[in-house]
Amino acid sequence: MKYYYNKVIENDSFDNVILRVTEELKNVGFGVLTTINVHDTLKEKIDVDFKKYTILGACNPHAAYKILQKEDKAGVFLPCNVIVEEHEDGTIEVFAIDPIASMKAVDNNTIGCHLIDVQQKLRKAVDDV
Repeated sequence: MKYYYNKVIENDSFDNVILRVTEELKNVGFGVLTTINVHDTLKEKIDVDFKKYTILGACNPHAAYKILQKEDKAGVFLPCNVIVEEHEDGTIEVFAIDPIASMKAVDNNTIGCHLIDVQQKLRKAVDDV
């Protein structure tokens, strides 16, 4: 099972794609709780050059609350990560975790309907960028 959804974007800037992703996440009920600039972090911490790569920690608070009520340890999978990565050819790839694939180890059938909802919303956000 593929554990993420992705879309490749041409003819746009890295920073603009991050703005677009953030807006599309907002349109489907997600907020960005964390932003990790992997390029800058790796340069600062271990002095290596890495491509532009940003991790957005996205959360749909309604879904998170419903899931955590039924499976409080599922918080180890939250927030849902959405990645924006610049490739050498100048294209930008956006990819998001598939929450059903990532939470496959959780043995709790009562959260499945919420995961399907989150999956559909994340897929729509990626598709609409």
